[in-house]
Amino acid sequence: MKRENYITWDEYFMGVAVLAAMRSKDPNTQVGACIVDGENRILSTGYNGFPCGCSDDEFPWEREGSFGETKYPFVVHAELNAILNARGKNLSGAKIYVALFPCNECAKAIIQAGLKEVVYLSDKYAHTDGTQASKRMLAAAGVKCTRLTPQTEFLTVDFRVEK
Repeated sequence: MKRENYITWDEYFMGVAVLAAMRSKDPNTQVGACIVDGENRILSTGYNGFPCGCSDDEFPWEREGSFGETKYPFVVHAELNAILNARGKNLSGAKIYVALFPCNECAKAIIQAGLKEVVYLSDKYAHTDGTQASKRMLAAAGVKCTRLTPQTEFLTVDFRVEK
């Protein structure tokens, strides 16, 4: 008899995205992304952080101040990082799992990469101009947007393999 209470594919891939977010060094917002093909194979992951070679000890993490003294001109969002981390793999028709609904800049990259579905947990910035622009572009490009309602509130990763 097979085990019961196993997680769904959507929960698994969203769990990978949330786990990737734990790599982010951003003190305020941690977002992860996981790109998956039609056969449930992970193609790439990413999280929000600075580009390779840009030290997170030398660039700012601040949210307020003059533009060049904040994180905003420097941080690569999780979705774009996942697309870039795919290193040229064919992403056409793939899904991207992300905890936070994509901004308008990431929506452009999602569309250009050929992704066909965005699965997300939170839409806390739904009221902002950027998110409204994102939704408009994604809809126009035929990208399906699905809010995930997990069957479980949390997952626990246990590194103790020998119990």
